[in-house]
Amino acid sequence: GGLPSEEEIAKQLESNDAKIKRHALKAAIMAMLGGEAMPRILMQVIRFCINSDDKPLKKLCMLYWEVVPKYQEPTSDEVLAAAAGGRSPPRKLLPEMILVCNALMNDLNHPNEYVRGSMLRFLCKVKDEEILGPIIPSIKACLQHRHQYVRKNAAMAVFHAHKLHGEVLIPDGPELVEQFINAETDVGARRNAFLMLYNESEELAVGYLAKNLDDVSKFGDGFALLVLDLTRKACRRDPNQKSRFVRVLFQMLSSESPAVSYEAAWTLISLSNSPTAVRAAAVTYTNLLNSQNDNNVMMIVLERIGELQKKHSKILQELLQDILRALSSPNPDICKKVLDVAMTLVTSKNVAEVVTTLKREVSKTTQESSDSSEDKGKVYRNMLITAIHGCAVRFPDVAESVVHTLMDFLSSDGGMQVIIFVRAIVERYPDLRPAILTKLINTVDEVSNNNVMCICLWILGEYCETAETVNDAFDIVTEQLGDPPFIVQA
Repeated sequence: GGLPSEEEIAKQLESNDAKIKRHALKAAIMAMLGGEAMPRILMQVIRFCINSDDKPLKKLCMLYWEVVPKYQEPTSDEVLAAAAGGRSPPRKLLPEMILVCNALMNDLNHPNEYVRGSMLRFLCKVKDEEILGPIIPSIKACLQHRHQYVRKNAAMAVFHAHKLHGEVLIPDGPELVEQFINAETDVGARRNAFLMLYNESEELAVGYLAKNLDDVSKFGDGFALLVLDLTRKACRRDPNQKSRFVRVLFQMLSSESPAVSYEAAWTLISLSNSPTAVRAAAVTYTNLLNSQNDNNVMMIVLERIGELQKKHSKILQELLQDILRALSSPNPDICKKVLDVAMTLVTSKNVAEVVTTLKREVSKTTQESSDSSEDKGKVYRNMLITAIHGCAVRFPDVAESVVHTLMDFLSSDGGMQVIIFVRAIVERYPDLRPAILTKLINTVDEVSNNNVMCICLWILGEYCETAETVNDAFDIVTEQLGDPPFIVQA
């Protein structure tokens, strides 16, 4: 059940069967990750695996090069001398690594583009200057390869080498990549080259962007997201740079990619507080809110709109109806967040439209089946009634228009929310009492919930002041009681 021994692995690596070699090399990698040294395996891999054409075996070889020790252990004399001099012992590359470097170079010059590209990807994980140094010319040559898979991985390999050992191994890296990106037509290769310029030579990246502002939308989503990163980085360091990037930000707001348009809106707001910029970003947010079906995306966008509301509520008030369109989501959490944001944007100018929309939504809940997904109907209706209640309390002009509509739902599962709302309106607005009491007397026979009926009776007893309403209330109550004796039925 355990891993084979070093001798067994060495013997299996000599097999002519690629499957047996793969199994043996996997065992060697697992053993080395577990702390085993296995010094004999290195030469066996070089002799019997390194020149194989088997693709899975080549992948395993790359994993093996990552974990295998590449340097000789320092002697005791070297350790003592280094300790006396206050420095670390000198590193000496294993002699076998010369053969490994030669094999890596062969793969970089391989006629198969998959082999070349895979090797270039592997080299992005190699940090040793002594290994990378001899193969830098081959990496540079891959930038001119006919296949885009090789070119895009070559760009990343150049970036990696320059990042780690730039001035020593590849001092002309940024200029080389600048020539490469100016001639490149592949989306992935261009993006990787721009990533290198963005990190290693920001001035060249900004220069390339300035020359290609009109074509950024054609360069793909990955490139656009890098441009947004560059914009934020450059403008934080030097706010005077903002004017150079505003044009491209406005272009990206209308991108077909939701990720790009979202990031562009966020970047634009972080750089500018002008009404034009904020309005454009807000429109982008609302478009995303109504075009995406992913609940996580909608929740993130609503969070952004909520943050925007704190500083720019007047602009968002213009888009309130667009925000309310998101109430069509089947998820109650989304609807709750939409209502929370919308209620902060209600003013005397738009309250009538908002209440009309909410009343329409309440009416829709009665048409939905009781077994709808996530039981949205009941929860959603209560949220809507609470929102309408809030509007009526803040803006008395709409109280009369909504109270009669909501009283039709006294017999529904949201009856408690409705009757609490009715009680508050009757108390706050005496002028509305006669009409509300008449409506309540006419609908009390439809109430089936005990707690709702208790509040109905309390309202009638507390606010029926004229002889006519007292008589009507008494008649409806006695009618509901039925004939005496009044015995509670089991």
